[in-house]
Amino acid sequence: MAGSTFGTIFKITTWGESHGKALGVVIDGCPAGLALCEADIQQYLDRRKPGTSSITTPRREDDSVEILSGVFEGLTTGTPISLIVRNTSQRSADYSEIAACYRPGHADFTFDAKYGFRDYRGGGRSSGRETIGRVAAGAVAAKILKQMGISVCAYTRSIGPVEADMEHFDRSAILVTPTAMPDFNADRAAVSYLEEAKKNTDSVGGCMECIVEGVPAGIGDPVFEKLDANLAKAIMSIGAVKAVEIGDGCAVSLRKGSQNNDAFRLKDGQVTKASNHAGGILGGISDGDTIRVRAHVKPTPSIFLTQQTVNRNGEEVEVNIKGRHDPVIVPRAVVVMECMTALTVLDAMLMNMSAKMDSIVKFYRNSSYEG
Repeated sequence: MAGSTFGTIFKITTWGESHGKALGVVIDGCPAGLALCEADIQQYLDRRKPGTSSITTPRREDDSVEILSGVFEGLTTGTPISLIVRNTSQRSADYSEIAACYRPGHADFTFDAKYGFRDYRGGGRSSGRETIGRVAAGAVAAKILKQMGISVCAYTRSIGPVEADMEHFDRSAILVTPTAMPDFNADRAAVSYLEEAKKNTDSVGGCMECIVEGVPAGIGDPVFEKLDANLAKAIMSIGAVKAVEIGDGCAVSLRKGSQNNDAFRLKDGQVTKASNHAGGILGGISDGDTIRVRAHVKPTPSIFLTQQTVNRNGEEVEVNIKGRHDPVIVPRAVVVMECMTALTVLDAMLMNMSAKMDSIVKFYRNSSYEG
């Protein structure tokens, strides 16, 4: 299967299925000398793992990560880093009744159309559990970015009609609210809304947002490797994401140029902007301001209502989905968005190191090789 590798210099390949023995990722291109241990990665996986609240799937998985290679005496060696998370709570029998039919809203039909065969247990490779590898790799990328003075922070912007009040943005709330909202009041309202949806055996969608601070101006490329284009691709690759916005996003289509342009100013001799409608990216290249990305997520397609579908024999049938599913995907997908953003930004920054001739000459003139 093609399409499981992401990145150019900091390159990752994820592997594994929802009900297989394990999932994981191989990271190629991580520099040597980064202090790294399982705990650095586990804190990110704990934000993604199931069974942590009443609004997530009751499937219980520790999602404990093991570093198999690429780290020696607590430091990365510059060789491929292999990370594995073993599945421990599969209930494949829950899917036996839908093995021959296509679940509405899922990749069952399209996967079958492409390969003529599919792993029906929890969606196989199309399952949300595939994102374990992305999060594990993204944790490493985020640690590198942190040492460069760059922070990446994602959170839930809205669930259904309930939206966080950004006037009361509280970063500490993101890691303690079950919705991953940065607003305690909105979190309570969203949980109430979700509980009502659960009673009706239904699901809801929402919106997540990611901000990146500390990226200098000049990162990204002006044509096919635009920073915003690569961010959009990275985040659209997350299952259930149906739309991505950069900066003010769709709202700009309602404005005039005089309303939407960000005026440039000088502050302490540095170029700044009076506003940030562009979301920190102009012409595909970072402008030094905060990068802001939003992603809109569809409702969980696995709902416990009778639905109309078609089976592999070409017959119209009804299907009742069993198993353990999230009433909303957004809170657990927030860290996936954060990690995909970190991977994209880090790769772009590594690519940028060779953009100027004087940067290359300066690096090699000032460095010396020590075996």
